[in-house]
Order: sequence, then structure tokens, then C-alpha cells
Amino acid sequence: MNTHTNNTNIQEIAIQLAKQAKNASKNLLKLHPNLKNQMLLNLADDIEKQQDVIIQQNEIDVKNASAKGMDKAFIDRLTLNMLRIKSMAEGVRQIAGLPDVVGEISDVKIRPNGMQIGKMRSPIGVIAIIYEARPNVTIDAAALCFKSGNTCILRGGSEAINTNKILGQILSKNIQVENAIQVLDIADRQMITELVQLRDYIDVVIPRGGKGLIERLMQESKIPMLKHLDGICHTYIDKDADIEMALKISFNAKCQRYGTCNTTETLIIHSHIAPDILPSLAKLYKTEKVELRCDKISYAILAKEQYEYLTAANHEDWTTEYLAPILSIKIVDNLDQAIEHINTFSSKHTDSIITQNHNNAMYFLKMVDSASVMVNASTRLADGFEYGLGAEIGISNDKLHVRGPVGLEGLTNQKYIVLGHGEIRE
Repeated sequence: MNTHTNNTNIQEIAIQLAKQAKNASKNLLKLHPNLKNQMLLNLADDIEKQQDVIIQQNEIDVKNASAKGMDKAFIDRLTLNMLRIKSMAEGVRQIAGLPDVVGEISDVKIRPNGMQIGKMRSPIGVIAIIYEARPNVTIDAAALCFKSGNTCILRGGSEAINTNKILGQILSKNIQVENAIQVLDIADRQMITELVQLRDYIDVVIPRGGKGLIERLMQESKIPMLKHLDGICHTYIDKDADIEMALKISFNAKCQRYGTCNTTETLIIHSHIAPDILPSLAKLYKTEKVELRCDKISYAILAKEQYEYLTAANHEDWTTEYLAPILSIKIVDNLDQAIEHINTFSSKHTDSIITQNHNNAMYFLKMVDSASVMVNASTRLADGFEYGLGAEIGISNDKLHVRGPVGLEGLTNQKYIVLGHGEIRE
């Protein structure tokens, strides 16, 4: 954990931190995979041992955020409990158990002159992760960067400062490579502005937070970013859907947790099945007091059911990430209309189809342009932990380098290697 006096120049501090991270990357690259894994396992154990202290500090942050009037979605993202701490530790153990991709050689081909040409995975280098209310990001990001051979500078939101301080101390105790992981406790927003200018030292910026933070960084950063701006996710119930499956998935995709980027914000239903399934869905959503913002057809169906949390949808609803118990509903006449709506309004994060029709499922997978496209599964499963990546450092809906949950491979790149036997160019 880095602490500094308030009168120290922020720009100088940022440069110092970035230089330290760049220098540490050489030592990290030399570390044996077994030693890295043992440090991660020690970290996971210590997180669980320190859970009472972590929760104690987190409660201070939650209390302060509540006093500032932060909304429920924000408080939910900020809050750590025993279950979430256990999940954090388990994510670190999964990362330790994954194959070490650094130095992995693939795609080796022998040229006519005898040279062997292949690719080797290498760390990206120095990564700055800038995030807001999620203190679990501190551990997930640190563990993934460490395992993939990247040094990192972690700057969490001021609202989680007490939680991040204790997590930073636990990281320093167990990850024994100096400056490989630097957790900042500087609340001054100028620090972010300075860090994202340092392209001579920092190789990638990964923002995790609200739209305002990411838009700001897109304007300020001189460093490439892995990011997603919105999580406007869709679930489409096809005319050939299994009703019980559709009810279970649609409810989970919206209500399992509201304040996450992979929560479904728009439910699309085929007109053939809508009159049968919408009343049943409404009963489920009513238990959670979910406001349904409906197009004309779905509004007419639910008005007959006298659903009390009913509103007419407008154009803005299709482009809104609610992060709240609000769901927009769209009725379509065919699969192509559903795909057209998704590709028009989706943030290219995660979209799902519920169907028993194999051809429709495959067509949906092919035609929907999103980082994760699902068949018969909740969008809430679009997550590095659920994908077997151990954890994720974020989700990218960009089209270059990596899309979807960013795990170990996403934090590396490939360089060409040439194994010669004295060959020269004639």
C-alpha cells in the first residue's frame, strides 16, 4: 500500500509509481510458476483468515457511502460479506490452479529452409486498473495480473478506501515481489489523470466502473484501454422456447443481482409465445417489485393482468442500463427482428436466446455481434469465474485483442519466435 503526504506533487508520485511498476516487471518475469502459484494460494488462505477484519473495514465504507446518499446498486457493489469474501478467495485459488500461459509456445511451423516459426505468449507489461465501488476487483485484478506476469497499479474508488487498504496490506504480505502490485490510497482524482498520460511506463489501462468514469478516461487517456462502456444485455424468448426454462432464466437474468453489467435490461419475446408466458413472468417479477417498461403489445397483455408496476416504454428505455429493478419488454414477430433489435441497441456485452430450436440457436450465435452470446443460459453467467478463468479483470466489448471476460490469456499477447539452424536470406 502506497501512502503519501497531501503536499507531495501528484504528477511526481504517478511517475514514481509507474517507474516502480516497470522495473518490477523484470523481476516478475523471472519468477518460477510454482512460486507464483504458492504465493497466490497463501493469499487465498490469508483472505479467509482475515475476513472479520475485511468486513469490519468494509462496514465503515458502506456506512460512509450510505450517509452520502449513494444508491442501492452502488451500495451492493461496495458491500463485502462472508460469501463474497469466500468467492474472492476461491477465485484466487482457481487462478493458481490454471496453467501458466507465460512462455507458452504454439503454432510452430517448419519453413522450407528448415527454420521453425512459432508464437510465444508474453505479459502485456504494466497495467493500470481504475475502478469504483467494487473492492473485490482489488484481489481479482491483482491475482490475474500477477499470474500472467504483469505488474499492476490499482486505483479503487474513494468510497472503498478502508476496504482497499486492508486488502492492499494482505496483498503486500503474500505477494512478495516488490512493487509488482501497488494499491493506491490517494483519493485525489488528479492521480487518475496523471496515470493515464504515462504511456512510456504503462502499457494498458483497464477501467471498471460507471459510464461517467469510462467516458472520462476515453477522453483523457493516451494509453490503450480494455473496456466496456455499458452493460445493456438482452434475453430473447423464442417461439420454440421451453416455458419453464424461459421463466427460470428470465427471472434470474434480471433479479439475481441488479447492479451488475451482465444483468438483463431488455427482455424480447416472440409474439407467438408472449400471451402465454408474459402473465407468468409478471407474477415472478411482482415478487421483486420489478417495474416493467413495455412496448404496446406487451403493455396490452399485462394491462389485462392488472400488473401494478407497469409503464409504457419509450425509445430511451432500449438504450438504458438500469442497474435497478426495471426491465424493458419488446415483442417481435420473428428471430430476425429480435436480432435486429439486439444489434441496434445492445452494448455488445452479453445477449442470450432461450429456444429448443437448434437452427435458431446457431443462427442467433452467428448473427448477434456481442462479446458473449448465449443459448439457454442466464446473462448473469457472463463472468470470468463462471467461464473457468478463475476470475476476470474486466469485460471487454472492444473488437481488438480480446472480447468478453478478460482472464489470463487476455492479459498476454503473442510474439513471433524463430528457431534457426544457421539460415540466412539469399
